Amino acid sequence: MRQYFEMKATHKDAILLFRVGDFYETFGEDAIVASNVLGIVLTSRNNGGSNIELAGFPHHSLDLYLPRLVKAGYRVAICEQLEKPSREKKIVKRGVTDVVTPGLGTSDTLLDHKENNFIASLFFGEGAAACAFLDLSTGEFCLFEGAPHQVQKLLSTYNPKELLYSKSQEEAQRRMTREAYYTYGLDDWVFQYDYARDQLTDLFKVSGLKGYGIDSCRLGVVTAGVIIHYLASTENRRLDHITQVRRIQLESYVWLDQFTIRNLELLHSNHPSGIPLVEVLDRTITAMGGRLLRKWVVLPLTDPEEIAIRHDAVECLYSQESKSIELEEALKGISDLERIIARVALAKVSPRELLQLADSLRAIPVIQELFSEEDMSPLHRLSGGLEPLIELVTYINESIDEEAPVNLLKGGVIANGYDEDLDQLRSLIRDSKEHLQKVLDAAIEETGISNLKIGFNNVFGYYFEVTNRYKDHELIPASWVRKQTLTNSERYISEDLKKLESAILGAEEKILALEVKLFERIVDHVGKYIPVVQKNATILSTLDCLNGFAKLAIKQDYSRPHMIQEGAIHIEEGRHPVIEAHLPLGESYIPNDVTVDSDQDQILLITGPNMSGKSAILRQTALICLMAQMGSFVPAKYARIGIVDRVFTRVGASDNISTGESTFMVEMIETASILNNLSPRSLILLDEIGRGTSTYDGISIAWSIVEHLHEHDYRPKTLFATHYHELSQLEEKYDRIANFNVATKEHGDHIIFLRKLLPGSTNQSFGIQVAQMAGVPGSIIRRSRTILRSLQQKSVERDKTREKLSGIGLNNGERQLSFFTRDPVSKAIEEELEHLDINSMTPIECMMKLQELALLVREKAH
Repeated sequence: MRQYFEMKATHKDAILLFRVGDFYETFGEDAIVASNVLGIVLTSRNNGGSNIELAGFPHHSLDLYLPRLVKAGYRVAICEQLEKPSREKKIVKRGVTDVVTPGLGTSDTLLDHKENNFIASLFFGEGAAACAFLDLSTGEFCLFEGAPHQVQKLLSTYNPKELLYSKSQEEAQRRMTREAYYTYGLDDWVFQYDYARDQLTDLFKVSGLKGYGIDSCRLGVVTAGVIIHYLASTENRRLDHITQVRRIQLESYVWLDQFTIRNLELLHSNHPSGIPLVEVLDRTITAMGGRLLRKWVVLPLTDPEEIAIRHDAVECLYSQESKSIELEEALKGISDLERIIARVALAKVSPRELLQLADSLRAIPVIQELFSEEDMSPLHRLSGGLEPLIELVTYINESIDEEAPVNLLKGGVIANGYDEDLDQLRSLIRDSKEHLQKVLDAAIEETGISNLKIGFNNVFGYYFEVTNRYKDHELIPASWVRKQTLTNSERYISEDLKKLESAILGAEEKILALEVKLFERIVDHVGKYIPVVQKNATILSTLDCLNGFAKLAIKQDYSRPHMIQEGAIHIEEGRHPVIEAHLPLGESYIPNDVTVDSDQDQILLITGPNMSGKSAILRQTALICLMAQMGSFVPAKYARIGIVDRVFTRVGASDNISTGESTFMVEMIETASILNNLSPRSLILLDEIGRGTSTYDGISIAWSIVEHLHEHDYRPKTLFATHYHELSQLEEKYDRIANFNVATKEHGDHIIFLRKLLPGSTNQSFGIQVAQMAGVPGSIIRRSRTILRSLQQKSVERDKTREKLSGIGLNNGERQLSFFTRDPVSKAIEEELEHLDINSMTPIECMMKLQELALLVREKAH
């Protein structure tokens, strides 16, 4: 227990799994937590003179229980026995060999094979901020320095599993992240530039950071160095797979803030049964291809040349489907090279994974041969960068037994013929087994017991097993020693058997120790190929993503978009990729044309009833643009896409109860983010802006936003869906605003959604009909219609009164917006009130003034 408390003192914030024999045990508060999270029995033990809580599980169940603790948000320190128990040593040496946190998982049991597992660090400077991201399981390492809102956007893009921050900046960290991540605070001294720079230069074995293009990013260097420091503090010191750190160039990618990523459901659906875009796009075969695709989805390109390279490659595979099928078959034989080679660097790779590495490399020449022809030039250039590493494949196959187990300690890992000493020990074992048979034959001949057997257990080694038929029989030699009595037999040992046992077990221990030593040497040799294997992994994952795009285009009848640097977005017969992919069998998606242009139809005002498809048209327009800039073909008959550099969305209704933000507050926060970050090539989707507040407030805000976007120097392309039919009058007032509506057809009290986008506006919402379709009781529907007719009649009477008071004729459109104008009565009253000095008036004078104003109203009314 003294040992335990010494270990626990250095890892106070972690659950300590303390190896005791064949069990991992937890004590005290750790035991209470482990019992609750893992569902294991909580007991107590009198250790050190006092009772203490205890909960444990078998050591071979670590892969089952460790992920549960980490995914529940706990840090776990694993304390192992560092030497074998012996009779001479009552207490074995122990030490913490690994600290596992949500951001530092490397085993398959802790990771999602198609998602990166980033750990991030965050640091604030004067008017700026920085962040760094590292996936320990792959070696990907990057940093960024810029405005705080840019850092916030990157955090939502990379979605780290763990976030490091300076304890002195905890409040700033909370304001930015809103407790969205598992966080861990470090002491302020770690966040010093000189210390962080030394951490990076030591890691990369360089004298400076200029070669990585990050020497001017002082805050960024701090965040990257903090992560390397943290790895060392958690027993992660073998980092050869982290070969570089790159600076994130935001201008190379479409700006997608956290609201847009969520609202467009790019990676995750907002509904339990919903499907995100990435699941529709993902036709990848390899795990590393799946991870790369997720990055492409949230980081679409802005460079037309880079986009064209991807489109050219997809078109090659699209037009030659047989090549796509052959590539798919080749990719099926490729394992997760990124994570296997990372585990090589971390010295956590298994023998079986080395065999998988060799098998994967064998597929490279096949892939290169596929694209050797001239008409496959985009793919030929890409696959030409692959290196088959034939010498590495040969080395692994000659050193690792083809039937090697996953666990090194099970033995039988090293191939015969690789090491002479190992072969000799194995030969000794084989000969010793023959000697065992000779000893057994001699014992049978000596005793006359024909069914005599030799067995083995860990308690007393090799033994003779005699059935009860010969129990206490004079045939059993007096020199044999009885060791165990069972129900049907008894077990004995002899001097000859113990001598042979000593020789055999000694050889087996030597074999296991030698295999471990040889395997470490093999892993070190494979580690020399880390950069080349990582390069192969990057190219193979890129081919996997491009082939996935081609397969999707073939299956869903997508077309290649025509990309232009600037200009209109013109989509003919566009479809929503997610909705279309999950339509019932036999039902087809109704396509729509959309054209939005900064110089002509800059803002499309889209009206239509609930459930008609307004939101789908908004989203599909953005998704088509993003898919095009990812390098994918798009769900449209024809698409000409002017490159967009920012996509903003404000759709759906949500609130944030934990921070006290109402639905309307969240809506305004998202809208403010859009209006404060516009660019000349922005695409904006606004859905039902203002509906979270009163009607007049909502219309006023929506009206003002549309005007602002129209008059803004950047002229951002905007699709604005609304139920506020009053906004349709803006088309007459502004040149670049166009009205559209999603068509419906009335059939009695029912409506039919035609899902077609047509020019012009509509002034009907059909809310009651939609409520009826949703199953609202008939009595409520009937009462709703009665109330609606009453309100409509009152509205007509109120409008007539306004006409009479104003003394001017109003058309229907003006009547809808009468609250924006001041009639003569209100104007006269306002003028009277402006000249009043209320503080100097007596109560009687105030009453007289009120009577005077009332008379003024009556006179003006007549």
